[in-house]
Amino acid sequence: MPKMKTNRASAKRYYVTGSGKIMRNKAGRRHKLAAKTPKRKRNMRKDVVLSKPDQKVARELIPYK
Repeated sequence: MPKMKTNRASAKRYYVTGSGKIMRNKAGRRHKLAAKTPKRKRNMRKDVVLSKPDQKVARELIPYK
């Protein structure tokens, strides 16, 4: 059986922690930042764990990470 190909777009967006969780960055940090409160912008800096259904899809997209 041939090796699976990694989806490169997903590999750039997600990373896997040591315990196996898949993490992602929060959206909304690109533009229109003047309209957002400092607290909201600060909370967007943090990474967040992918939801269970999304983790299942992501594991197929990034099999070797």
